[in-house]
Amino acid sequence: MLDSPSRGRLTPAADRRPLVSYDNYAAAQRTVDALSDAGFPVETAAIVGTDLRLEETVTGRLTNGRAALTGLISGAVFGFVVGLFLGLFTTTTTSFVWLVLWSILWGAIAGAAFGFVSHAFTGGVRDFSSRSSIVAGRYDVLVGASVLDRAQALLQGGQAPADTVIVERPPTAGPAAGTTNRTKDTETDAGRGSARDTARYDGSGR
Repeated sequence: MLDSPSRGRLTPAADRRPLVSYDNYAAAQRTVDALSDAGFPVETAAIVGTDLRLEETVTGRLTNGRAALTGLISGAVFGFVVGLFLGLFTTTTTSFVWLVLWSILWGAIAGAAFGFVSHAFTGGVRDFSSRSSIVAGRYDVLVGASVLDRAQALLQGGQAPADTVIVERPPTAGPAAGTTNRTKDTETDAGRGSARDTARYDGSGR
């Protein structure tokens, strides 16, 4: 349950202004680090990623054999953990070792069988392995409005890393606000004109 504002746990959003933008997170991170090294109050800064997209990187071809191998490794690790847990209740070292080995063996067999059968039932719909991640097309470095001039002076004084700064609006970010408003105004005027033409036509037809 969220605490009430009277307890001081929830704070209003800070008034931050854009300082600089990059096309990669590492550059934004180095900028904040450079400001920190210069004594800037980085607690007023934030890195905001915009134009988010999902990237799926294909890591290789997936066959029944590879699926079984992946399941074998996962099952062996799981069996090892289970064996260690059950081995705590044994009385001799020999029984402990054998219990762990048997757990690894049966875990590997079960994992390999599960991986093989699971991939075989897909019918070849997805014969590749991949890794998904959420990335941003633009990383904005924001700082508090009261210290914006100081941050700009530090960057101009050579504290900024040598990276390319994004200065144009990303094409996937949608139309600008002015363009949207002008489009809506044009559609409204066109609708009013059609309504007047319809009214004149009805009047002349009568």
